[in-house]
Amino acid sequence: MANLMRLIETRKSVRTYSGEPLTPADREKIGEFIKDVPNPFGIPVTFSLLDPAAHKLSSPVLSGEPLYVAARVKKGPMADAAFGYSFERLVLFAWSLGIGTVWIGGTMKRADFENALGLAPDEMMPCMSPLGYPARRRSVKEVMMRKGVRADDRKPWAELFFENDPQTPLAKPADPAAAAALEMVRLAPSAVNKQPWRVIRKDGAWHFYEKKDGDRYESDAVGDLQKVDLGIALCHFVLGLEDGGKTPAVTLADPGVATPADWRYIATVTANIVESL
Repeated sequence: MANLMRLIETRKSVRTYSGEPLTPADREKIGEFIKDVPNPFGIPVTFSLLDPAAHKLSSPVLSGEPLYVAARVKKGPMADAAFGYSFERLVLFAWSLGIGTVWIGGTMKRADFENALGLAPDEMMPCMSPLGYPARRRSVKEVMMRKGVRADDRKPWAELFFENDPQTPLAKPADPAAAAALEMVRLAPSAVNKQPWRVIRKDGAWHFYEKKDGDRYESDAVGDLQKVDLGIALCHFVLGLEDGGKTPAVTLADPGVATPADWRYIATVTANIVESL
């Protein structure tokens, strides 16, 4: 994906759309992309494009959206992270075409979207998104929503990335690919901008954790939205390493590091990365 850092830096959630339908060329590109959007867990995530008028779909926080994309995944271990990883790949691809998106997990009539998607009892739809060209100006409602969650703010490195244990902040890696990939993680979107990922580098591997904020973002219908966020963070890290010429691998090899009670191990990434200076 060309100019990955630029895509991540410039991509913002879009809730106000121009109302123009996607061009046939762009719709075809999106349609081809969603046929197979892999994730490192090997869990299928199935996407569908949904017409708002045909399915009588809407969201009170959106305006002018010409199309929706929703996805479903079978419930099970790592399904939430797999969903987040695959969906973020689509989000970045859409933005490379100038198509705006926003992760919507709650401000919608969920049953209508699940019915339009054909959701089975053993499946879940954590989120959906509109697809469309951004309007020239954001609506007042959108501006207020962004201010409310401080959408443009991100936590500093020292709160997110650690060396060997959760008490030792990570120095900036000497390897430029690792440094860039971590910055891509720091800039990743998350539910109400909670940024629940924490990363510990130990023995040459990068271990990702979910910092739990109670159970307010978790249910049987949507899964764990914070684990979805971890999938997004993993997506940014893996794509960032690949963009830097690395060959990362994702495993579920918990290193057994002592962590705070509200941290949950998610996954480990290994790659040929130079150690810190």
